[in-house]
Amino acid sequence: MSKTVPDPTTEKFRVLYDGGCPLCSREIAFYRRQQGAELIDWVDVSATLDQEIVPGLSQDQALSRFHVTKPDGTLISGGAAFAELWAILPSFRPIGRLFRLPFFVWVLNGAYECFLKFRSFVRRVLGDRSPIIKSVPPKLGGTDD
Repeated sequence: MSKTVPDPTTEKFRVLYDGGCPLCSREIAFYRRQQGAELIDWVDVSATLDQEIVPGLSQDQALSRFHVTKPDGTLISGGAAFAELWAILPSFRPIGRLFRLPFFVWVLNGAYECFLKFRSFVRRVLGDRSPIIKSVPPKLGGTDD
């Protein structure tokens, strides 16, 4: 099942994050308290049953790193996604614009890749909050209890 292409006139900037990661959840909670956060669609990918979060991005891929989608449907991941988020939050806009520059995107992506190597350790230390998502088996015998 494929999703429709986002309509840039009605779609919001979307942040796709792993709500099961304690560090990620804390960071997202911080951003959600900032001015301008109400204009963003915050999507906890760990709590969704969708197998395809956005066209071409599976739930497993979305959980593996930080992603944002612009209203025009452009998908951005890694450190560059943080720069995009910062650029739309008024308090972070100057640093977001700076980190959109090629050299700084390269630095930010490198730092983010280093973080990802330690992310599983951080999850174990702080406690993984990922919900266990299981499909509910159908009832046998066709009766409702």
